[in-house]
Amino acid sequence: MRLTVVAVGRMKAGPERELLARYVERVGALASSVGFSRVDWREIPEGRSGRAEDRRAEEARAILAAVPKDGWLAALDERGAALTSAQWAAEIRRARDGSMPAYAVAIGGPDGLDPTLLAAARSAISFGAMTWPHQLVRVMAAEQLYRALSILAGHPYHRG
Repeated sequence: MRLTVVAVGRMKAGPERELLARYVERVGALASSVGFSRVDWREIPEGRSGRAEDRRAEEARAILAAVPKDGWLAALDERGAALTSAQWAAEIRRARDGSMPAYAVAIGGPDGLDPTLLAAARSAISFGAMTWPHQLVRVMAAEQLYRALSILAGHPYHRG
């Protein structure tokens, strides 16, 4: 099974990028022990259209092209479910144990996610009611994925 994270836009240099790299490395080191054969972190360009709706649609097409077919697609969206770390780990476990070829996480751009992508997603997850900067969402997603994999591995990182 593959773990794929697809994010719209480029991560700029700075402390957020360094923190992201730390969690990406941790996810990669732990992934094989919980049944993931490969971990992909992909950035796709922001849409170039002048209208937000058209940008979202363009980005949705690019995200869907970047995620493995027939996998579990989880969209990070402010209107999604506010899961606990253990609940997200359980969702990933269900995808893994259901013999899905991949578990993919979509992180939209500044305009959010297109309704077609949300309709294609098997789940929508929120990091709370607040609006978060794009760079922090990536870091939070990477940390929570590491936490979820550590829960699956029985690793003591998560003490909840």
